[in-house]
Amino acid sequence: MAKFSYTAQDARGRNYKGFVDADTKEAALEFLQNKGTLVIEIAQVAAKSPFASLLKASSGVGNVKVAGHVMAFFAEQLSTLIAGGVPLVRAISLLGEFSTDKNLGPVLLAIARDIAGGNSLHGSLEKFPKIFDHTWLSMVQAGEVGGHLSEALLQVAKYVKSTEMLKSKIITAVTYPAVLFIMSMGVLIYFIVGIVPTFASIFKDFDMELPPLTQLILVISTTIREHLFLVILGIVGVCVGFYLLISTPSGRRMWHKFHLSMPLFGKFISNIYFERILSTMATLLNSGVSIINVLNVMEEAFESNVLIQDAIIAAKRDVASGKSISESFRKTGVFPGLMTEMMLMGEESGKLPSIMETLSKFYTEQINQFIARFSALIDPVLVVGIGAIIAVVVLSIFMPIFKMSQIGMSGA
Repeated sequence: MAKFSYTAQDARGRNYKGFVDADTKEAALEFLQNKGTLVIEIAQVAAKSPFASLLKASSGVGNVKVAGHVMAFFAEQLSTLIAGGVPLVRAISLLGEFSTDKNLGPVLLAIARDIAGGNSLHGSLEKFPKIFDHTWLSMVQAGEVGGHLSEALLQVAKYVKSTEMLKSKIITAVTYPAVLFIMSMGVLIYFIVGIVPTFASIFKDFDMELPPLTQLILVISTTIREHLFLVILGIVGVCVGFYLLISTPSGRRMWHKFHLSMPLFGKFISNIYFERILSTMATLLNSGVSIINVLNVMEEAFESNVLIQDAIIAAKRDVASGKSISESFRKTGVFPGLMTEMMLMGEESGKLPSIMETLSKFYTEQINQFIARFSALIDPVLVVGIGAIIAVVVLSIFMPIFKMSQIGMSGA
């Protein structure tokens, strides 16, 4: 089967280009004409050598994730073009040709060629799972089937934007404390490895009995300087062992359970999951996706925590057997009573997506409040904590010096 490039004209008299696969030029032309396409020019694309195909396969097209804000902008642009009457293939080709993202551009051109060959939009998108996740696919498919693709794409853009905004807030909250901690640890290690040994040689010359705190700091300094390879090997061994532990089903479950129950951060992490669940369900239901398909999407989307994923699977099983959504979620014992009761009210009033969206905003506010409090408290806590550690190290050095000075004064 050969590939043909063609130039066609839309209903407004504007030309656009596309690609189609067919056995012959006549078959390609007949296929396009049967679709109602006004073909102006068609020509066979020169076959590429196997070596060129190998290079293309190894180029990584579609194998790299695209930033969330880029995907949101793409969804908005595509929605606008479709609402303006631009044919789908032409709209995606335009966005691919003028895309400023080097990873997304080639993917969009490949999708345009695939759609021109007769595939659906969601069928073409699912060939690039690293870029278009299950939420994208379900909402686009619902939009295609229901005839409201433009509105579905706006829902996708809104959902991606809210997700990226949450990620941005979390990253912003932890960036400064992380930088401060790393720099402080660097200064502390330099002090222990570079300065403490100088005083250690002085104490050795005086042959004096050192306080236990000073002895401990000297042992740490000597261990790091003389056995650095073993220290690094030990740290790597602990990390590898931990990774192997959480790679097992029981270890992974234990680790994910700790995420949701850890002191201080457990409730925050749980709220993030609840907000994502509610916003995802609201967005998908508003786009016309059936509840079973919504739960199928969520099962894949929340595989980052097996407890949440298992709860969604159990809820999906109960919903499929005829139980209500609120009852199915409450039966899992994972989701809070507020969430299940609000679902019940949404079911009774027939406004489940709206209720979920409202509750999602509540959890978003809870998350924002925690981030604000965390940002206000973490800086002084880090400064005081790291300052205290450095003070202990300095004190361990000056204690023998004070002792030496007292001996000198008594000898005088």
